[in-house]
Amino acid sequence: MIVSLVGMPGSGKSTVGRHLARQLGLRFVDSDAEIERQLGTSIRDYFAAHGEDAFRDLEQRTIDELTRQPGCVLATGGGAVLRPANREALHARSQVFYLRSTPEELFRRLRHDTTRPLLQVGDPQRRLRELFRDRDPLYRRCAHFVVETTRPSVPALIGMVLMQLELAGIVDPDRVPSPIDHPPGEPPVLRP
Repeated sequence: MIVSLVGMPGSGKSTVGRHLARQLGLRFVDSDAEIERQLGTSIRDYFAAHGEDAFRDLEQRTIDELTRQPGCVLATGGGAVLRPANREALHARSQVFYLRSTPEELFRRLRHDTTRPLLQVGDPQRRLRELFRDRDPLYRRCAHFVVETTRPSVPALIGMVLMQLELAGIVDPDRVPSPIDHPPGEPPVLRP
């Protein structure tokens, strides 16, 4: 099984992905981190030197490779859905969750972030609104499930993803922790 997470920059894909992978006993892969590992440099530097098209080509190859590997939780870059080939590979080869946040919430989370190339503009909040307007339909088209991330805690988000996987018959109910089996505010622990 591969579970893929798509969504805007700052929607929580990497954070939720790490915890979800632990819960499901799968390895966690972040496509952006994998690209940086292959390049030996940051995406920001590669983006600046080679442009967005070159980066998207590399991202497409990476997503194709990662969705062909055995079970994992895959966090994708915010723009991964821009290419139809990525949307098709993700949708066909994995269970895709769109972690959906409003542009205002994303701005609150990212207002001090200087590592995201597309947000290094004079008005990053306006840029987030534009990106959301353009990408929200693509995320929805790619996703099997949509999870609103505006206010829930990370444990609550993980619980929502696990519940959807259980309801869809993808994960055995015995592998999904009950909310009464762990203290509030702590992530649930899988039963053996």
